[in-house]
Amino acid sequence: MPKASEIKKNNAIEHNNRVLVVKDITRSVPQGRAGGSLYRMRLYDVVTGAKVDETFKDSDMLNLADLVRREVMFSYIDGDEYVFMDNEDYTPYNLNKDSIAEEALFVNEDTQGLHVIVVAGAPVGLDLPGSVELVVEETDPSIKGASASARSKPARLTTGLTIQVPEHISTGDRIRINTAEVKFMGRA
Repeated sequence: MPKASEIKKNNAIEHNNRVLVVKDITRSVPQGRAGGSLYRMRLYDVVTGAKVDETFKDSDMLNLADLVRREVMFSYIDGDEYVFMDNEDYTPYNLNKDSIAEEALFVNEDTQGLHVIVVAGAPVGLDLPGSVELVVEETDPSIKGASASARSKPARLTTGLTIQVPEHISTGDRIRINTAEVKFMGRA
C-alpha cells in the first residue's frame, strides 16, 4: 500500500468501494501546518466515468487497484470513440474521445509504444510513450540561416497539437515530440 505522495498519474486506486484512475495531481503545502503536504487528485470512476476530486495527506495510505497495461496500436475513430487493437491477441479497446482528449493529440496511425490501461477488464486510459513522431501540417515558412538562431515559431501538427519549433522547421517535416513536456525534441 503506497502513501498518497507515491501515487503517480494514470495509477488506479481503490477508494470508497470504487476503482478510480488518477488523471491529475496537484501538491500543496498549506501555511501554518506542522509539515505535511496535501495532494489534490482529479480521479475518474472506472465504471461510471464520473469525475471525482479528492484531497489526501501525504501520509495517507491508498490501495492500488489491479491494473494491466496492454500494448496496442491505433486503429480508427468510430464517432466519439478511439479504437485501439491489442498487439498480441487483436482485442479491440474503445476509449471515449473526452476521456483521452490530451493523449489523443499525440496519437496517429504510426505511433509506436502505446499502452491501454485496463482495470477489471475495462479500458480506462491511454499511456503514451516518452516521445512520438508527428508531421508538421502548418507553420510559417522557414528562414534561410535560421538554424543559428534560438528563436521559435508555432507549428500545428497533423493531430491538431500546436507546439513551438525552431525557425528552420518547415511544413511537411517529421519531428519528435516529448509527450511529458509537450516540447520539440528534434527532427525524426
